Amino acid sequence: MLRVRRKRSPRSATWRRRGSWPVPRGTRRSPTHRPEGREYTGVVITGAHFLLYTTDAEADRAFLRDVLRFRAVDAGHGWLLFGLPPTELGVHPGDGNFAQMHAGHSMLGALLYLMCDDLAATIEQLSAMGVRCSEIEDAPWGRKTTIPLPSGGEIGLYEPRHPTAI
Repeated sequence: MLRVRRKRSPRSATWRRRGSWPVPRGTRRSPTHRPEGREYTGVVITGAHFLLYTTDAEADRAFLRDVLRFRAVDAGHGWLLFGLPPTELGVHPGDGNFAQMHAGHSMLGALLYLMCDDLAATIEQLSAMGVRCSEIEDAPWGRKTTIPLPSGGEIGLYEPRHPTAI
């Protein structure tokens, strides 16, 4: 019996590794084998990069680094890039007025909500560091508050009551 092997597309599912797209020939692994620290994605996306626009970037960077203790790397000239906890993306309908221009294109606007397992305990920890969150609001999808940033802007914080992707 003659077996015919189908040629794989170079865009078939790969392992997410920096600098390894496409995966070199002969190194593909079974989808059931997932190396430690690597997540099978099936696409070439390696991460997400959020931007916060603020009136006082230095103060907000210091807050994220020193108070929320997000790991940071200096990308040069004081531009800190922060490692975030595992993240999920929700897509909500909008009125079309929440956008940022980039290279002549209207980019979608975004809100940042940090997630926690126990909102009251997290607010207590933040309070011990001098951070005063807004009042807690209950919603069918979870309990939420906001964290004020030194610039005067705010980011969300919530305890989900819904299934999460992380």
